[in-house]
Amino acid sequence: MGNSAFKAHLETAQKTGVFQLTGKGLTEFPEDLQRLSGNLRTIDLSSNKIEALPPMVGKFNLLKSLTLNNNRISRLPDELCRLKKLETLHLSGNQISQIPADFVQLLALKTLNLSGNQLRTLPAQLCKLRNLDVVDLSKNRIQAIPDEVSGLQAIELNLNQNQISQISVHISHCPRLKVLRLEENCLELSMLPQSILGDSQISLLAVEGNLFEIKKLRDLEGYDKYMERFTAIRKKFA
Repeated sequence: MGNSAFKAHLETAQKTGVFQLTGKGLTEFPEDLQRLSGNLRTIDLSSNKIEALPPMVGKFNLLKSLTLNNNRISRLPDELCRLKKLETLHLSGNQISQIPADFVQLLALKTLNLSGNQLRTLPAQLCKLRNLDVVDLSKNRIQAIPDEVSGLQAIELNLNQNQISQISVHISHCPRLKVLRLEENCLELSMLPQSILGDSQISLLAVEGNLFEIKKLRDLEGYDKYMERFTAIRKKFA
């Protein structure tokens, strides 16, 4: 991309508060964006070849949406956690194996997409974010859902296509969790806590492609209660 074209993008972004530059082969986060740190609300740099986010990303104090899908990012800087207004963070299709400890400071975060990365555990930091609605951790390498999950405030949790073989019974204590996606994991029926069916808020449980036949779910205690919630939601949106 020529320098004049890039400058034109910057000028437009200055007026609109939106900077979008996707599929241009960028190898780094554009340094010139710093000039707009005081007025950008949306940044989308998807489908580039960016390997790292610089510390200056923490200066975009009005930023509400940051999208960096399909890059080559392997780690996130601590400074990212200074984005107090960030509501949407899309980082699917990168090489991220862990998130910063200070991720708990992203208090405004509502939507997080870390699909298609290298996570091996469900990050405990997510269970302390009070405004989180949707979490997508599909296509990672997560093997278990830990006890801390009970603090998760999300309405939807997508864990499709991981390597999960163990689920803490505490998942049924998630106060707002309505949609739990666990398709194509390594779950035996005996490892699925029955409290998810009989004693949780979950009204859509997707477990196709595990190590049991779906129809065997019907034999579990609490299945009737789950179906009542499932049907009620279907009626509501019909």
